[in-house]
Amino acid sequence: MLLSRLREILSLRQLSALFQPIINIQRGEIVGYEGLIRGPSDSPLHSPLNLFKVARANNLSVEVEHMCRRVVLERFAELDLPGKLFLNVSPDMLLQPRARHGETLGYIHEVGIHPDRVIIELTENQPAYDYDLLREAVRHYRGMGFQIAIDDLGEGFSSLRLWSELRPEYVKIDMHFVQGIHQDPVKLQFVRSIQEIAQESGTIAIAEGIEAQTELMLVRDLGIACGQGYLIARPQPEPPRELAAELTQSLNRTGVALYPQRGALEHNVVTAKKLLRIVPSVSPTMTNNEVCERFMSDPQLAILPVVDEGLPLGLIARSCLVDRFARLYSRDVYGKKPCTTFMDRHPVVADKDTSLQALSEIMVAADRHHLSNGFIITDNGRYLGMGTGHDLMREITQMQITAARYANPLTLLPGNVPINEHIERLLQKQVPFAACYVDLDHFKPFNDAYGYRRGDDVIQLTGRILTAHADPRRDFIGHVGGDDFLVLFQSEDWERRCRMVIDAFAASIPQHYSSEHRARGGFVSEDRRGRTVFHPLISVSLGAVRVEPGRFVSHHQIASAAAEAKRQAKKIPGNSLFIERRQG
Repeated sequence: MLLSRLREILSLRQLSALFQPIINIQRGEIVGYEGLIRGPSDSPLHSPLNLFKVARANNLSVEVEHMCRRVVLERFAELDLPGKLFLNVSPDMLLQPRARHGETLGYIHEVGIHPDRVIIELTENQPAYDYDLLREAVRHYRGMGFQIAIDDLGEGFSSLRLWSELRPEYVKIDMHFVQGIHQDPVKLQFVRSIQEIAQESGTIAIAEGIEAQTELMLVRDLGIACGQGYLIARPQPEPPRELAAELTQSLNRTGVALYPQRGALEHNVVTAKKLLRIVPSVSPTMTNNEVCERFMSDPQLAILPVVDEGLPLGLIARSCLVDRFARLYSRDVYGKKPCTTFMDRHPVVADKDTSLQALSEIMVAADRHHLSNGFIITDNGRYLGMGTGHDLMREITQMQITAARYANPLTLLPGNVPINEHIERLLQKQVPFAACYVDLDHFKPFNDAYGYRRGDDVIQLTGRILTAHADPRRDFIGHVGGDDFLVLFQSEDWERRCRMVIDAFAASIPQHYSSEHRARGGFVSEDRRGRTVFHPLISVSLGAVRVEPGRFVSHHQIASAAAEAKRQAKKIPGNSLFIERRQG
């Protein structure tokens, strides 16, 4: 049925081309289009995935791919689209004995497109290639005037190897690493590394799958040359020739994107899957003697999971089995019995997506022996492998070290390292911004009188108020330490936001005092010399410095200027804002 439908599609050329723009992010202009193919809309072969799946199953891949190339090239020429055409080609097609390397050039000459406008985009679909043959095929295409691109970098089996072997003119970064990059430090680091390699090798990087403005701004700041995705335009039969006005406006706006931070433990996305160790399971029908032989044949094996048709039933510990068999006549009595006899029927089981924080809480609450036995890792209830208590503790410890360096564990806001990094990025890009130092007045007496837990509540309150009145897309909030914060505003209305912070703090802080102290506007205590001192309610002081390009050269200078502005603000009684307006 599907084969006959495929033959009909080929004979009647029932394929249509769509085009998705690729833009130069730095210049804000369309530089080319990726040509995509669709089958008939009323057919199960409408999707290119189904189309090529059926073609491969029936040894028609070469015919289908050449037909797709021809349809895309003809339509590209018919529309007279500007820029370059990215033409999808399977690497294994280049290596087929039946591959007709000259046909693509023939199509191009027929429709009147010069080869230097066509990029052969290699779409990876298998784990390994004959790289010598592939290099030769690529050399052949380059000799005809084409350039080469590698699609979905980071997604496939060997795309990095392909990059090294073929030295393409373009690499496309897989959308997995682009989507949500503004929320994921690991994705950020991956894309940053790809850009560094691209820069060193003279390759142009293209970020695929851009769907949000925050993603676009971040990849732009990383120096990625080009981008593609639904935010820019969806694949269309007649694609736009110019960028939408709002997109151009966004790209022309000065400023830097906010990088995702390495958060404290609650913000870390590490899951149980990272701890996965592949441990072969045993069937519940195996005897204790057979399980004992397994242990004896592998001295490193400490635990064996018992699994029945993919579902974990329990764990058998070497130490438990050996201890049982050491007892008089125990092996004679139990050796031929099912291994479930000595099985721990209540092991710790965690799904692969369980966060390490949640997993550590489960392990702490469980009986002590689970820490040495480890835990079973599943995928939707089916056995995947094992994790050890030692690996869990090691990973949690490393996360705590990272959290302490990069984020304040009390507020979860970025700490000194990311604060300084963000300031340096702002300076490097010569972006105007306001640095606002935030400090609490009369905080220490409150902390002494009410206790550090109530003091922590006030610090957390301050962090929440700052976060609520900053633009999450443009303004960076850092927690320097203690009751000191630093806000780096790119928002044009930053002064209004500062005054909103003051108003919100003034309205909220009385709730943290007793009714008596609220009524009196403070409380009385003795200082270190035994003198009676009246302490007003906690207030907040904001000291702001407007940073224009060229005024400062380092984060040290900006921190010093903001701290001086804060000192001036603290001279003003009550909640206050001092703005340093001098430009020297």
